[in-house]
Amino acid sequence: MSGHSKWATIKHKKAALDAKRGKSFTRIIKEIMIAARSGGDPDGNPRLRTAILAAKAASMPSDNIKKAVMRGTGELEGGQIEEVMFEGYGPGGSAVLVNVATDNRNRTVSDIRHIFSKNGGNMGAEGSVAWMFDRKSQILVASDKADEEKLMGIVLDAGADDLRDDGDQWAVLSPPDRHDAVLKALTAAGIVPDEAGVAMVPRNLLRIEGKNASSMLRLSEALEEHDDVQSVFSNFDIDEKDLLAMAE
Repeated sequence: MSGHSKWATIKHKKAALDAKRGKSFTRIIKEIMIAARSGGDPDGNPRLRTAILAAKAASMPSDNIKKAVMRGTGELEGGQIEEVMFEGYGPGGSAVLVNVATDNRNRTVSDIRHIFSKNGGNMGAEGSVAWMFDRKSQILVASDKADEEKLMGIVLDAGADDLRDDGDQWAVLSPPDRHDAVLKALTAAGIVPDEAGVAMVPRNLLRIEGKNASSMLRLSEALEEHDDVQSVFSNFDIDEKDLLAMAE
């Protein structure tokens, strides 16, 4: 598990969910709008179906979901959202991918570049670090919801590649085209994931420590706090003891 994932887990435990609900809704709405461009019927659009499931899990009102779909399909105005992946380097040479959804690309590019430089990193050209990641379906399941043997049988039969132990969570990795099948198999077995989506999974991890580690965490948080950022992926790894100390 990358340090970024560990840090996200620690923050999740420490934060009040209600305080983050507003921003969570904004990100989910943007994802629904982007996904709906490929079709407004979730039965024939796996990405949209996953986004709607995430919206329901966050207790988003059905009317908000419906309007987001209609904006994405063009039935309502306000659907001019562009999805862009920025690449860069963090402190210590860690690779960083930033997925954004924006209605003003020039403004967002400027903002993201500023966040990188302010926190000891720098923006890279297209293709500079993306090759270090694989696009995978990633489904996170709390460890107390299923034991390893049961979960392994379910997800491998549905087409998953790997099941990783991430401490208090299981990470189910699959080819993107098997995402829907694996998700359906889990829900059919009564296992509700904590999180599900297509992620950029690092092929190898880069251990960082000391000043680089604390700077990298500040960079990650600053990127995640930007209104246009949907997700941040990185290959950094930090010793769990150091992470816990930083979280105090």
